[in-house]
Amino acid sequence: MLFRQLEYLVALSRERHFARAAQACYVSQPALSEAIRKLEEELDVPLVRRGRTYEGLTPEGERIVVWAQRILADRDALKDEVGALRTGLSGRIRIGAVPTATGAVSLLIDPFCAAHPLVTVDVQADLRSADILRRLQNFEIDAAISYLREGISENPENFRTVPLYQERYVLLTSAADNLGRRTTATWAEASRLPLCLLTGTMQGRRVLDELFAEAGVRPTPRVETDSVAALFAHVRTGRWASIVPHAWLHVFGIPPGMRAVPLVEPTRSVPIGLVTTAREPDSVMARALMEIARQTDLAAALERLPGNSAAQ
Repeated sequence: MLFRQLEYLVALSRERHFARAAQACYVSQPALSEAIRKLEEELDVPLVRRGRTYEGLTPEGERIVVWAQRILADRDALKDEVGALRTGLSGRIRIGAVPTATGAVSLLIDPFCAAHPLVTVDVQADLRSADILRRLQNFEIDAAISYLREGISENPENFRTVPLYQERYVLLTSAADNLGRRTTATWAEASRLPLCLLTGTMQGRRVLDELFAEAGVRPTPRVETDSVAALFAHVRTGRWASIVPHAWLHVFGIPPGMRAVPLVEPTRSVPIGLVTTAREPDSVMARALMEIARQTDLAAALERLPGNSAAQ
C-alpha cells in the first residue's frame, strides 16, 4: 500500500469525480483509476461504486477514506515534526474560521508568522461551524477559530481549545438614524429597523436570534447574506442597518457616515476560541499555534477597538 494510493482515494472522495480528482493530484485519470483498483485488490474490498459515471464510494470505501485521511495526516505531522527538529518549524498550516471571527484571525496569524517565519498559512474563511468540525475531524484543516459551544462543548474529549475572546455585538447603522445618535440601543429597538443580517443557517445568526428572542422580539430582515463584509456594504448605502460582531471593527473601523452602537437588554457575549482535534501525538503545527494563542491577548486587542463602550 502506497501513500499515493490513499491520496488518490481521498481526492476522489472529496471531488466526487475521477477527472477532477486526477487533476487535483496532478496525474492522468487512467493512472488514478489504476492506483485505486490496485488498492481494492490489496484490501480485497470494493471501494468505488462504478457505473458509466462515478456513483460514489461503497460503505467499505467510506470507512477506508477515514483511515486514509488519518494516515496521511499522521504522515504530514511526522514530516513537520522532523523538519522542526532539524531546521525549525516549516511547511503549511490550514486554519478555518467562522465568518464572524474572520476579522480577528489576523491578530493571531501575525504573531504566529513572526515566531515561525518558515511557515505559510492557508486561511479558509467563512466556514459554517458544523463544516469546521467536520473538516477538523477529517484532517482537512489543522485548526479553527470558531464558537466554543455547539458540537464542541458536547464532545470535549474530541477537541482541544484555547479561549480567545468574547464575541459581542454592535448595531451598525447610519449616523443620521436616531439610534445612531445614542450611546446604547436595545435589541427590541434594533428589531424594528430595516435589517440586513447573516443567513439563518449560520451559527452567528442563530446566536442573534436567541438574543432577539430573549428580548421578546423576532426580526424580519429584508436582506440576508453569508458575508459579514457584505453587511457593512449594505449599511453603507444608508438604507439598511445591521448587527455585526465587534471584532469586525478591527477590519473596517467605523466607516464614514455610520455609527456602531453597543446593544443592551440583553447584554450577552459568546466565547470564541482556537480549536484543534485531540490526537496523540498531536500535530506540531497545531501545537505551535496553540502556544501562540495562549501567549496572545486577543481580548485586550479587541477591547481597544472603537464602538465597544460608546457610539462613535
